[in-house]
Amino acid sequence: MTDHYYTSKPSAKKDEKEISAKLRGQALSFTTDAGVFSRDRVDFGSEVMINVIDDRIFPNPHVLDVGCGYGPVGLSLAKSNPKLKVDMIDVNERAIELARKNAQRNAVKNVSVFLSSVYDNVDKTNYGAVISNPPIRAGKQTVHQIIIEAKEHLADKGVLVIVIQRKQGAPSAQKVMEDTYGNVNRIGLEKGYWVLQSVKTEQ
Repeated sequence: MTDHYYTSKPSAKKDEKEISAKLRGQALSFTTDAGVFSRDRVDFGSEVMINVIDDRIFPNPHVLDVGCGYGPVGLSLAKSNPKLKVDMIDVNERAIELARKNAQRNAVKNVSVFLSSVYDNVDKTNYGAVISNPPIRAGKQTVHQIIIEAKEHLADKGVLVIVIQRKQGAPSAQKVMEDTYGNVNRIGLEKGYWVLQSVKTEQ
């Protein structure tokens, strides 16, 4: 049985490779490895989300990328807007190592990459945006935890953006976002991938 990516210490033998992608109009290159999510190419869902995120609506420049993997979402956002301050977290130690390497590789300085299982090591409560391509293999409970607990880490008018396939639970994620934030909009839809956005409003 192959190792899956939602684990702190992947047992898969290291097998690094280089991939390239054009994200938010920029050419980026990444080192990936066995035991991390979507190692052969940037995940299509991540691409769809990256291309529809509007960072002009964030109430402040602080952004959290939850489940960053080797870094395509957080790094492309940070590189496209140097004013953003992007924190990138993952439970997978190999992914964290790669994300740090890829930040250097692409000369992205406005990021901080650190290990965290969901929000365990996240202290900030004033992010302008929390963004996630959630780890479906970790199960629906973890996906919904990412959605619900993001609220504790968002500033007023802060934005939560997630991407999820319809067949992997997009309708139920949409309902959890509506129930948690009182609002949800589908801002992107491509090949079954839904990009969902909620805004935190002070009740």
